[in-house]
Order: sequence, then C-alpha cells, then structure tokens
Amino acid sequence: MDRKEKRFGETDEQQRTRFQIELELVQCLANPKYLNFLAQRNSFKDPNFINYLKYLQYWKEPRYAKFLKYPQCLHMIELLQYEHFRKELVNSQYAKFIDDQQLLHWQQYQRKRNALIQEQAEKTQTQKDGKQVSLQSGT
Repeated sequence: MDRKEKRFGETDEQQRTRFQIELELVQCLANPKYLNFLAQRNSFKDPNFINYLKYLQYWKEPRYAKFLKYPQCLHMIELLQYEHFRKELVNSQYAKFIDDQQLLHWQQYQRKRNALIQEQAEKTQTQKDGKQVSLQSGT
C-alpha cells in the first residue's frame, strides 16, 4: 500500500496527523540516547514494535526522505532490523559510542564541506580574475 493513500476511513486530517507522528518518531530514532531509552524499557522485545520499525522503512523512499532533518535516522532504521543491534542498545556505553561516532562524522563532514566550499570560491575568483585580465588586455 502506498503510504500516501488513505487508510480505510481515514480523513485528510488523520492522514496528516499520522504522517507527522511517524516523521517525528523516525527522526527520534537518530538519537542513540533515545534508542537506549527504548531498549531499557524493553520496547525492542515487543513484536508489534519490531513490525512497526519494519513498516517505517518506507521513509527511505526519496519522496518521504526529503522531509527528514536528520538523515542518520535512515541508517538507524536499517540497523534496528537486526536483533543483535537492538539487544546491544540496552548498554548505555554502546549508545554513547554510537553518539560519539555520529558527532565525529558530523565534525569531519563539516570540515570537508567547508574545504570544498572554500576551494570552489577560490576557483571561481581565479576564473573571474582571469576574465578581467583578458578584458583589460583587449583580447
């Protein structure tokens, strides 16, 4: 079933509400501390919740993923399909390790992104300077 299709008897308002609730939950899954919280409360032992996590994989589709602010949640949804990962999340140190890795990733990503932006700006400036020199020399 296409997720945008109305469920039987669901109004437009109910559909919007369900979309917003699912969006919020999916984004919360990007937070390892929240995953640890769920694991310590045995949420990952509930077969209904596991099935719900499977259902939420539709957020990987581009038409839904474009609404996400925290794209790492998609990776977490994938990892949550594995029982071993869900069991390890009970350990606070495991969740902290994941949290630390995410932070390191974003720091490195930011540095790389800034370097690429700077490189592109310098390249653009060099091209502009080259055009101005050729215009001034009359070629």
